[in-house]
Amino acid sequence: MSNISKNKVAIITGGSRGVGAATANLLASKGWNITITCTSSIKDANVVVQDCEKYGVEAIAISADVSEDESCVETANETIKKWGRIDALVNNAGTTKFVFNHADLDGLDAEDFLHIYKVNVVGPFQMVRACKEMLNKSENPSVVNISSIAGIKGIGSSLAYASSKGALNTMTKSMARNLGPIRVNAICPGFIQGEWLRKGMGDELYNAAKENLTSSTPLNLTVTPQQVAEGIYNFIEISRVVTGETMLMDGGHHLII
Repeated sequence: MSNISKNKVAIITGGSRGVGAATANLLASKGWNITITCTSSIKDANVVVQDCEKYGVEAIAISADVSEDESCVETANETIKKWGRIDALVNNAGTTKFVFNHADLDGLDAEDFLHIYKVNVVGPFQMVRACKEMLNKSENPSVVNISSIAGIKGIGSSLAYASSKGALNTMTKSMARNLGPIRVNAICPGFIQGEWLRKGMGDELYNAAKENLTSSTPLNLTVTPQQVAEGIYNFIEISRVVTGETMLMDGGHHLII
């Protein structure tokens, strides 16, 4: 293990784009060293690393599948080897299958459920387990799970996805109750602007949904990855007495459904 870094260290899974990339950049701008993981877009992940390094910190990208325990352990070990500490874990990696009609039970099968749960629920569990020992050595250890309004309201890209995020919310509370002094919280965004959702929905449906939400939610907006990153930073650094919370970030969408 190298000498312990003077900078705080965060691991962000699914950090090559969207919320993960925005969080990496925000934490780097605050002086954090960053490990980001990705499954397929290592080129994009390396661009995020370069962006982080512009703030004078260190960053690394690791190709890792959080659904595989060996990848989670390797991610933690590589981070510890590099900097000797882990202060925050952001479980952002996730997946879905787009079946917006939740009444279409034939649109999903058992394999879809198992794959989605393995990434969205088992993955965060395995990452916390891999990082727990080192997090406990931090002065302000924090885990932030990126969930969704889907897990609270039973809406979203598919029944399997909504169910997995509901499970993640429950796991967040259970971990918070039992893993102190590590604080464990969840962010539950609504519609997040960006290419991941646009690709899954298609341009026409994406634009229509964005326009509808912008005109109908109390704050007349849909959230950006940067705004979600601010919520994550708040849980990590500002709200030091908060644990076991699931914070909706949706412009008030949950108030009208």
